[in-house]
Amino acid sequence: MKWIRPDSPDYDEARKLFNAMIDRRPAVIAQCADQADVAEALAYAHNHNLNIAVRAGGHSVAGMSMNDGGLVVDVRPMKAISADPENQTVTAGAGVTWGEFDRVAQEHGLAVTGGRASTTGLAGFTLGGGSGWLERSFGFACDSLQSVDLVTAKGERVTASATENPELFWALHGGGGNFGVATSFTFKMHQLGPTVQAGLLLWPGEAATEIARAYRDAAMAAPDSVGTGFVFLTAPPEPFVPEDMVGKMAVGVAYLYAGDSEEGEEHVKPFREFEPAVDLVGPMPYSDFQCMIDDPPGHYNYWSADYHNELSDDALHLFVDSANRLPGPASQQLILPWGGAVGGPAAASTPLQHRNAQWVSHPFGLAETREEGEEGEAWVKQFRQDIAPYTTGGVWLNFIGNEGQDRIMAAYGEENYRRLSRVKRDFDPDNTFRGNQNILPAGH
Repeated sequence: MKWIRPDSPDYDEARKLFNAMIDRRPAVIAQCADQADVAEALAYAHNHNLNIAVRAGGHSVAGMSMNDGGLVVDVRPMKAISADPENQTVTAGAGVTWGEFDRVAQEHGLAVTGGRASTTGLAGFTLGGGSGWLERSFGFACDSLQSVDLVTAKGERVTASATENPELFWALHGGGGNFGVATSFTFKMHQLGPTVQAGLLLWPGEAATEIARAYRDAAMAAPDSVGTGFVFLTAPPEPFVPEDMVGKMAVGVAYLYAGDSEEGEEHVKPFREFEPAVDLVGPMPYSDFQCMIDDPPGHYNYWSADYHNELSDDALHLFVDSANRLPGPASQQLILPWGGAVGGPAAASTPLQHRNAQWVSHPFGLAETREEGEEGEAWVKQFRQDIAPYTTGGVWLNFIGNEGQDRIMAAYGEENYRRLSRVKRDFDPDNTFRGNQNILPAGH
């Protein structure tokens, strides 16, 4: 166990999060290497009446993995990863990032739905459900869970699986960090890679409306093994980008085929028919593709999200209009197609509501200064207001900041929320773990 306090030389580095908007100063950070360390840290917080936050990857845009004046349980030292190729499972500590996980799993040609940014932490991502490029093929990350080890608020060590604490196991399929400090995860893996057909296609912004409509139709017609995302962005000054596109709004398609690379070559053809100005799709290591859209830390971030059952031409017009007003070169407007395994049989076994939605919109306001970051927040909020008539009311909590209890209820629905509240009452009756998208214990 390493204790880091405000007078420690590494205090500022230890409290730094992915989102520069968050600047919080905890009383103590407990860097925990195992379950005994976590239990000791929780006891210390209880004895000193300190609020608790749990930090793994630190990608929570709301900064829920840090607090002011409290104790932070930092699980980043828990880096163990072990693969069992024969049984096709991988067990990983809560401090592992998706980049680290993918590279170990890919040594055996195995994969599971992971974060679209390789620096995302395994723990918060999975506990929130886990949306990634492979979700149409394999479902969310939580759908591949076999078991989770965690430490409760009272310091008890608990394992949750289909046969051991099954109700807690259900709650951990999207209920977040409400029930304890997760310390390790075991996944049932899928065969994939190490070489896949994947990459990025890019068009100039002038074609945004035409390409958006063509993409919508092609993505809906694609087999479940095709994972894509449609993004409005500012074309970067990269060697592969035509000079006349640099610095202007562009539209892109991220493409991944979850299967044989040659088959993936066939299934990208409908997207290539739009004649992209940039075509980077080809055979590449899956773990490299997982790093392709990594945003650097230190930006001022504000994100949100909504679900859609369809994207009409009128709705797409609002996306394009919003993209033409991107607040700075780092901001992006993302559209993700669901369907396939997202709404498949596993959907009924999780607390996550509206898994039959066909689309997710995910605006990112990113900036290099706080003032510009506030402009990005205003842009995101304005888009959500404009697009509201075309949404279902559902939401993916990992994609948003602190938007209030109504949004939490929208993610689960009333019945699932009540069930989660009962699990919360059983494992955290005092709501010790409330620095999150909080589920109140039943009876509160």
